[in-house]
Amino acid sequence: MFVSHRNDIEKKRQPDNNQKGVSKQILVGPAQGWEDYVMRMISLDAQGYAPLHQHPWPHIVYAVEGEGNLLLGGNNHPLRSGSTAYIPEGTEHQLSNKGEAEFVFICIVPKEGDF
Repeated sequence: MFVSHRNDIEKKRQPDNNQKGVSKQILVGPAQGWEDYVMRMISLDAQGYAPLHQHPWPHIVYAVEGEGNLLLGGNNHPLRSGSTAYIPEGTEHQLSNKGEAEFVFICIVPKEGDF
């Protein structure tokens, strides 16, 4: 059993190689008892972006706050609080902040996808 609040979970700044202004929190994963998946909260600073990439696992995105964009398979999809997306395995994608405030989203991946 695990209960917490996002403000009480360590927020780790990610290195700015192929990405900019990215912080990550592990909300729930193997350390909290969810053996197969990891629920992460990603924060992108204004003008921040995750790397353009693809991988052999699918994942789910849920926008929590702010305004962003999902480049998915060559198409842009605006995101805002409440937006959700499913990213199939092997599909090139990138999330970026399109607003002035922080863009925060939840990303759920299989445990091998959390690095």
